[in-house]
Amino acid sequence: MTTSSSERGVSLGMPELPAPAYPDDVRARLETDARDVIARYPDSRSALLPLLHLVQAEEGHVTRTGMQFCADVLGLTTAEVTAVATFYTMYRRKPSGDYQVGVCTNTLCAVMGGDAIFEELQEHLGVGNGETTGDGKVTLEHIECNAACDFAPVVMVNWEFFDNQTPASAKSLVDDLRAGRPVTPTRGARMCTFKETARVLAGFPDEREGAVESGGSAGPASLVGLKLAKGETPSARVVHPRGEAARTGAPHEPSPTEHLSSHDAPQDTSASDPAHPAGPTAEEGE
Repeated sequence: MTTSSSERGVSLGMPELPAPAYPDDVRARLETDARDVIARYPDSRSALLPLLHLVQAEEGHVTRTGMQFCADVLGLTTAEVTAVATFYTMYRRKPSGDYQVGVCTNTLCAVMGGDAIFEELQEHLGVGNGETTGDGKVTLEHIECNAACDFAPVVMVNWEFFDNQTPASAKSLVDDLRAGRPVTPTRGARMCTFKETARVLAGFPDEREGAVESGGSAGPASLVGLKLAKGETPSARVVHPRGEAARTGAPHEPSPTEHLSSHDAPQDTSASDPAHPAGPTAEEGE
């Protein structure tokens, strides 16, 4: 007795059926928005990135239907659109949650506690990397460098910063998101859903009250180098210590020799401390 290839779970490499079209009313609305986006560029194909955000705002991820739509309005092939959509991680390729919670596990955030935060969130939410909670609210993922190392460990939700996190604060954060309670990032406006974020990234106005005025910006620790380059004298401390003063809110009086940041203060090494366990550093060539 023989079994068919389908019964054996073997793919014959048959071509995929064309992507289903958007309903007429949805397509008409998206075409109006797409014309606004395309008009910003001298070459229409330059509008592909914001158009991918536009279709992502419609369905919460970039579907085959969305990529076909982008190809149609820009006169591109679906292969060209797919090549771009699969290159950038900001474009989701499968359904995901209302809130994309990304925990930085790159070097500095990891050693400052990012790995512990990610592990505890996985257990707390009952999901693995790239998975979404059963209520569709939170998708958890570990990500590479949020470019906010001076506030490590950092968690991002829909690309908004939550600085100096701990496992407890991160668990409280996702609980608030799932419960629908108002959540405001460290730097930026009150949280909105991933679909709403995608529409803003497509270039459309953020219609939340006060969102523009409270938009995120660089924190003081990030601006120290710029101030030094301008000849300005930065404040004695830009990041409060993670000790008793941080917990109690007590004012901190830095000493004249104290380093600007509590995160990267110089440590004794074998080069600076002859009594260091590593032993004295030999001169080059010895």
